[in-house]
Amino acid sequence: MLHQAAVGRPTLSFHHAQDIWKLLFFPDTGLAELYADSRISISGGDIYSLLHAFLDPAVLKVMPLPIRMAGSFFGLVNRFSQGRTKRQSRKNVHAHYDLGNALYGIFLDKDWQYSCAYFPHDGMTLDEAQQAKKDHIRRKLRLEPGARVLDIGCGWGGMALDLARAGAVVKGVTLSDQQLDLARRRATKAKLPVDFALQDYREENSLYDRIVSVGMLEHVGKTQLARFFDSVDRCLKEDGIALIHTIGRPQSPRPTNRFIQKYIFPGGYIPSLSELTLAVETTGLAISDVEVFFLHYAETLRSWRENFLRNRDDVVHLYDEHFARIWEFYLASSEACFRHKGLVVYQLQLVKPDTTPMMSRDYIHSGK
Repeated sequence: MLHQAAVGRPTLSFHHAQDIWKLLFFPDTGLAELYADSRISISGGDIYSLLHAFLDPAVLKVMPLPIRMAGSFFGLVNRFSQGRTKRQSRKNVHAHYDLGNALYGIFLDKDWQYSCAYFPHDGMTLDEAQQAKKDHIRRKLRLEPGARVLDIGCGWGGMALDLARAGAVVKGVTLSDQQLDLARRRATKAKLPVDFALQDYREENSLYDRIVSVGMLEHVGKTQLARFFDSVDRCLKEDGIALIHTIGRPQSPRPTNRFIQKYIFPGGYIPSLSELTLAVETTGLAISDVEVFFLHYAETLRSWRENFLRNRDDVVHLYDEHFARIWEFYLASSEACFRHKGLVVYQLQLVKPDTTPMMSRDYIHSGK
């Protein structure tokens, strides 16, 4: 017997009545686990449309009290899980990024960018928007030929290789074996001056003209934010520039969603802007520019989700049905959250006191 609960246009049906209590008392993980275990059905839509409806402010107002109170409980839990040793960081990265390059090749763009793309114009493809993101960051770095650049959390190497093509000498660091392997093979094939290393950012002590970090800060943990920016400060030359691109919260600080912690990014933490600025203030750095991207990540996730669904059979073949449904939920819930502006992306440009300030922001968009 199906027990139905209408949520906007899509209708959620429970195959077993007792599962309703799981959703009510464990909302951070309950819906995802019920979906992954095929214990619910959705009519009049799909998991994305259901989650999109769940996050509608009008729907949230009539949600049962346990769902609205869940964040407070998980906030208490997460306070005791934010310590981040180098060993734990390595383990957390391995749990997500070493699932296999074949998985990420299924839904990412051709340059393997696993972070928010930039859609300044309508009708852009994912490949075009990811290139626009890299161009945007390169201009903010005010890159000069021969500049030594450190890429913290270099992923599969796309950003580092792009900067090398612009004349920089780049070192990229990652904690993922599979990312490192592919990044090195790409650098060798392209014959570009990029050195990729399996290394924790806290172990770097050389000086660089520029430092870039795209989509990595979300993994350092709440208690390590100040140490991250201290590492940037330590490695950046006195006339240097750093660009940090990270998911952030537009509201006050709050705990990471329990589903994300458990199934997707163990140890992850999404900082608020106030947390970022407070962490920077403990260093010798100054924030010279802040840009906020609202719906760009929603569009990026839409493209990833569509690619994922288009190749869903390949995901099931690589893993299994349960894994595929967990990742469907992850991509759909993330997109819905960005659509409702529950999350944004911040780009922080950081400088040392001796850096010559720019009198306007025209250089970012002029292409010079």
